[in-house]
Amino acid sequence: MPLRPIKRPLFEKYLTSKGCFLKRTTGGHIVYDRKGLNRPIVIQAKKEVPINHIKTNLKTLGETLE
Repeated sequence: MPLRPIKRPLFEKYLTSKGCFLKRTTGGHIVYDRKGLNRPIVIQAKKEVPINHIKTNLKTLGETLE
């Protein structure tokens, strides 16, 4: 099954399940953070989260696509 973008609310729900909290919304971006992360998780405030953003943010969280 090929990877495809997912809806932003679903990805935000995933982030909160991993212990992240909403830090701020600035312009067209939404920023989440969690204690122990090297950098915050940043997603665009669009309807869907692109695949490359998902991969980058999963790497920041220490998670894999599986």
